[in-house]
Parts: sequence; C-alpha cells; structure tokens
Amino acid sequence: MDKGTIIEFRLQGERRIAICDRPEGKKHWIVIDERGQSHTLHPREIAYQVKGCTFKQSEIKDFIKQVEPLLDPDSLEVAWELLVEDGEMVTCEEMAQLLFSDTSPHLCYAAHCLLDEDKLYFKQKGDSYEPRPAAKVAEIKHQQSAAQSKQREQEEFLSRIQGKLNGVAVEWQDSDRNRLDVLEKYILNPENAFRVAQELLALLERQQTPQAALDLLVELGWWSPHENLFLRRSQIPIQFRREVLELAQQRLNFIPLDSDKNRLDLTHLKVYTIDDESTQEIDDGLSLETLDDGRERVWIHIADPTRLIVPGDELDLEARRRSTTLYLPTGMIPMFPPELATGPMSLVEGQICPALSFGVILDEIGSIQEYSIHASLIKPTYRLTYEDVNEMLELGIQGESEIEAIAKWAKQRGRLRQSQGSITIHMPEAVIKVCKDDEIAIEVLEDSRSRLLVAEMMILAGEVGGRYGQTHQIPLPFRGQPQPELPPDEELSLLPPGPVRFCAMRRCMPRSEMSITPVRHAGLGLETYSQVTSPIRRYSDLLAHFQIKAHLRGEQLPFSAQTLQETMQSVISTAQEATLVERQTNRYWGLEYLRRHSQKSWQALVLRWIREHDNLGLILLEELGLELIMRFNRQVELGEQINVQVSHADPRQDVIHFRELIEQAVVS
Repeated sequence: MDKGTIIEFRLQGERRIAICDRPEGKKHWIVIDERGQSHTLHPREIAYQVKGCTFKQSEIKDFIKQVEPLLDPDSLEVAWELLVEDGEMVTCEEMAQLLFSDTSPHLCYAAHCLLDEDKLYFKQKGDSYEPRPAAKVAEIKHQQSAAQSKQREQEEFLSRIQGKLNGVAVEWQDSDRNRLDVLEKYILNPENAFRVAQELLALLERQQTPQAALDLLVELGWWSPHENLFLRRSQIPIQFRREVLELAQQRLNFIPLDSDKNRLDLTHLKVYTIDDESTQEIDDGLSLETLDDGRERVWIHIADPTRLIVPGDELDLEARRRSTTLYLPTGMIPMFPPELATGPMSLVEGQICPALSFGVILDEIGSIQEYSIHASLIKPTYRLTYEDVNEMLELGIQGESEIEAIAKWAKQRGRLRQSQGSITIHMPEAVIKVCKDDEIAIEVLEDSRSRLLVAEMMILAGEVGGRYGQTHQIPLPFRGQPQPELPPDEELSLLPPGPVRFCAMRRCMPRSEMSITPVRHAGLGLETYSQVTSPIRRYSDLLAHFQIKAHLRGEQLPFSAQTLQETMQSVISTAQEATLVERQTNRYWGLEYLRRHSQKSWQALVLRWIREHDNLGLILLEELGLELIMRFNRQVELGEQINVQVSHADPRQDVIHFRELIEQAVVS
C-alpha cells in the first residue's frame, strides 16, 4: 500500500474509511479516518483497499458522498439474474463494470459495499463473490419475509400492550397469546429463566423479573390480581376438552339404555338429601323404612353416574385425569361437566333418579345385622341444608320422625366405632368463600348433629361397601389407616382439653392408605372400609361403583385387580396434587383476609410448639378457624389465649407476621 491509499476497516462492527498515513514497524500501518482519528492496523484488519489512486484525508468525505447514491441493494438482483445461470464468480471490479459500466475507484468501492452487505444473492469466496442458486435465494427470501413478519407482529403487539396500559380498548390477536404464554410460563417457573420473556419485558422497559411479568399481566387484565398460581402450576385441567363436552351433550340428549334393567323401586320411600346450601352436585340421600316386624332399615342412596358412562370412554378418562372435584374459595372445578354432574347424575328433588342404594339393619348397639346393595330408583322428597336438619332435630317435628330415627342410629354408630377404637379429633374447620368483587367470607364449621348424622351414614355405607367387596372377593379401592402411636393418656391429660389436645393427637395420625384388598381403618375403628358415597366427586368412589354394580348384575368385573391397582396409583397421585392446591389456595385467601383486616384484634389459642427454643409456635385464630405460625416475644403456655394483630401479610409470598396486643393495667 502507498501513502494516501483509501482503505476500509471495522471498528466495533462499524464500517470506517481511512487513508494510509505511514507504516508502523514491519507490517502495521497508521491510518487516519474520516473523523481525523488515527488507528494502527495490521493488514488482516483491512477489509478493502481502493486501488489505482491516492487521496488526502480531507478528500475522504467527498469520496463517501460519491459512493452513497450508488448503494441501492435492489441493483444486485439484476446482476444476480445475469450471473446465476452460469454460476459465474465476480470480483468487486467486475461487479462495478456490470452495474455501472465503469471501474472508477468510487464505483469499485460501491460494488464492494453492496456485495459485502448482501446476504441474499451472493456468497463471498476469497476475493470473489459467487451467485447463490435460485432455490437458496428463494429460501432466504422466505426466511427474511418470516423474520420481517415476526418483527412486525412484535411491534404491533407492543403497540397493543401500550394501548391497553393507556386505557385503550384492544383486540388481542392469536399471535399475542403465544407471547403472553411466555410471560405466564416465566411467572410459574422462574427457575427456567425464559430469555424471550426477559427480552419482552426489556422492550417494555420493565424489570426482567417474574414479579414484573405478573404485574404486567394484571395491569393488562390478562390475569386477575389474585390469579391462582398454585392451580396454574398444577397439572389439573380447568376447562373440559371438546371431545368430553360433545359426549356430555350426547348423554344429555339421549340417555343411554340402562344396563340395570331390574332396579329396585324405592320411590315410595321418603328421601332426604342434606348438603350445604351452595352444593350443586347432590350425590347422597337418606331414608328410613319400618319393616313389618317393627325393625328399622336405614337406606343410604348414592347417585349413580356409572349408568351414563362406560369405562374407557371420554367421560371416564376425563374424570380419571381429574380424579376429584376441586373445591376452591373462588368456586369448584368439577370432575364431570357441570351439565351432567348437577343434572342427570345428581339426586334431584322431586325427580325419579337412578341410585345405588345401601339398605342396612342395625342391632341395638349399632352393629350391622343385615345389609343389601341394589341398583335402585328413588324420588328425593326434600332437599335440606344442615341448618334445616338441626332445626328439625331441635324442634322434634312429628311429621318427620324419620330424621330423628336416623339421627338416633347415627349416634349409636358413633358410640360403636368409639368402642372399636375410633379416634375422634374435633378441630375447627374454616370454609373460605370468595364472593362478588373478591369479597372474602370465612365460616367456621361446627360439629352439629346434622353433620355428624350425615358423616356417620356415609361411613356406614363405606363399611357396607367394604364388607360386600371382602365377602365376594371383589377388588375395590379399600381405604385403611395404620394404628397411630398416640401420646400416653397421662401425657395427653397434661394438655388443655379441646384443640390443644386434639392437635397433639392429630400430629400422630398416619396418612390413610388405599389398597385393592381390605385393610383396617384405625381412625374410623372399622376392619374394612371403601368410600362409595361421592361417585360424582371422587374417581375412586366411581371405581367402586363400577365394580360393585357389575358384580350385582353377575357380569365380569370391568377392572381386574392389576388394572385397578394401576388406575388407583394414577388417581391417588392426582388427588394428592388436588388436595395440595386446595390447601395452598385456602391459605392464600386466609392470609389475604387477614391482610385486609390488619387493624383488627384476634383472639388466638396457643396450639403447639414448632420450635420452643425459638419461641416459634402454632396459634389458632378461634373466630376464623385458621392455624398459623407465630413467633412470641415472651414465654407463653400451650392453651394460653392471647390477643394478636397482623403486623405484616403478603399472601403472594406466603408470609404473615403477628404481634401480641398486651393490655396495659390502668393505674388509678
């Protein structure tokens, strides 16, 4: 190179033009760019050299001005079309001749710039450029078009985001869903650090954190401020698949032929269904029949959804996937489509309903003397709430003596099970409901006579179902519980009676287990037990119905022992996940309720120690039935009642702190 030669080099990716000023050492040159800045370059760093003339530094700008009007990328397409057929390679000088019919220095440099920037028509090979095949150019054009379309989509998406944040009504596009899905996944699984989500947040000038993504979705109205993240993180489906809804509609339009043609007609019996007022899936009812010999037969009627489904069809498989109806403060997520679950599957007042009825005659101490199970027809007479039944029992209404008799048998059953070692733990149970406008209501359930009545009758049906399976060696979802190692009586007697003592017992209770063979249920005091009373809400109960009904008809069982075992394992896992989601969701809304009432004073009972040396214990807010952890600032005793107030609550972070309110003595 000579002094004054124009060269091109790159500085941090930016194209720079300079003139050679003087050599530096054996190989390097000192060059001066168009801005008057000097640079020391190795020959390898020089991208292009304008040959055949020299310039002064002051002439660089004029040279650039000559080149700029020539840089039309579309001009390369014409040259490519001329060269592609023969695949002819060209140098920058030859391209200048082809494009401009001249090889002047500024024209050669313009040709270099066009070829260097081109990513479509030509590919560099050494100092020459080869035309790409037509198929490759078409492929690159398609890729560029797709990239441009994606970029345009993103810009339009960001525009809609800004519009929505500014209060403008926007119509979300299908492509928006994918981008918002990325934000959702980033919130739900932040440990995976979704780069695309972070880039999107950066474009919106927001922090690249899951909390910022959550705040954005709430601001957009895409999620509610109290979006259930526990449910979204789970595998529990919220909506029903199209195939399931279509089959449900078919069942509604055309009730299939009943496989139980010889149902026992029990429509003459008075049937009471007893549930909470809000319950929509009515799956059990009770009757009392007085026999000719004066004995009384208790009937427990259970809804019969199996007449509408076939093992392995879409309704059955969907129920199996869900395993249970999910009861959340914000509403329930049913196991079956609501139109079926609350319609033909339920025991609807005043309608003739198919059922699976358990008839039981008890002896004077409450033991099962005789029992039978029938596919039946019933006609529910009254739909009652627990409060209705409590009032009826209290008033002793003469016309409804059946309720009083059933309550008497329920009480007898409770005594019998207690004599057989049942373990009763009465802890307050909070029912949290989120009403309109996210208003939160908390009710504490009491062990009323009506609730104990229904519970005992359901346990009785479960014992009958278990006995039937055991007697006929039918594989059923038997439920058992190992014998707990409770604290000695002398140790329990040192604890205050009530919740503190029950809490100590509850800690010792092992988890119940399911098996396809009978096993003792220590908590209930029964040698065999199979849940059969909620086939609309629990898939394990539905399995029991399939098996028992097939045996009653004398047909082959739909589930072999091995198949039932495998199915139960899947169902148990999903049901446990559902229970966890219910527990987490209830806790969230419980903390949110306390956050909103942070100025209120609550009476709390010290239940047990978590870490006594750290003064960390479990308290029970008696008015709400909520159990929460608190760190005490003084020595307290188990069973001590204290007044507390919320000092800090953050439901989203699962954090709550209390402070004790100490009454100051009044000095006269």
